Amino acid sequence: MDHEQLFTDTSLACSKLITSRYSTSFTLGIRTLEPRLHLPVYAVYGFVRWADEIVDTFHQHDKAALLADFRRQTYEAIDLGLSLNPVLHAFQQVVREYGIDREFIDAFLHSMELDLEDHNYHADLYKEYIYGSAEVVGLMCLRIFCHGDAALFERLREPACRLGAAFQKVNFLRDIRSDYEERGRVYFPGVVYQRFNDATKQEIEADIKADFEAAYAGIQQLPRSAKLGVYLAYVYYLKLFYKIKKLSASRILGERVRVPNNTKLLLLLGSYFRYRLASI
Repeated sequence: MDHEQLFTDTSLACSKLITSRYSTSFTLGIRTLEPRLHLPVYAVYGFVRWADEIVDTFHQHDKAALLADFRRQTYEAIDLGLSLNPVLHAFQQVVREYGIDREFIDAFLHSMELDLEDHNYHADLYKEYIYGSAEVVGLMCLRIFCHGDAALFERLREPACRLGAAFQKVNFLRDIRSDYEERGRVYFPGVVYQRFNDATKQEIEADIKADFEAAYAGIQQLPRSAKLGVYLAYVYYLKLFYKIKKLSASRILGERVRVPNNTKLLLLLGSYFRYRLASI
């Protein structure tokens, strides 16, 4: 028995478990990718989920120290090709195999550091945060989907960023109340929580709509192995976005919008038929 491979396989299985426990929607999307892509994408999700947990969950601990140690362990794992932390071992294996850029990892961890402090997110810092917290995660996955095709990666880089940005901005809009009440954050630049109104909401929605439109052109050019999974994530978030659009600003501040599981199933079926008909 190859025990090193067993250790790597077990580490990847841990990332799969983390994904299934934390995000049923993301797990559903991954399952629609070609099977060879499943474990690498689970590894990326496990990594970003663990870092996010540090900044959002462990309030009784020194989160800055925890995140600094997580950063140190991440780069040590990549350099050595080994970590006794199964999440980092799985991630480093994918980073090394698919050539995931360290710049993407740096940007992501920097955005996690920004969440350790209260910030007024002016336009430049807002763009910086979205790039690091969401766009680079899409770029990590795009490296996996393109697997060595540098020209395809560069062609799809901008649409991948726009898709990640759309997802993150929808999250910000959906969670505006909990972000403010639980963490003291309002991510949208120039938005004062107490004065959030329909006009402000509509401005944000116009920006999100433009991101979705730019992203769709990229989805159409993805390798077939990845297209259905990414399209499913796209239609899920688009459905969530349309539900949010129908509500007033006061309703958004009073409830958390969700897409029911039966609707997710219908979205999956509709996405699959469009994929089989080659209409995406």
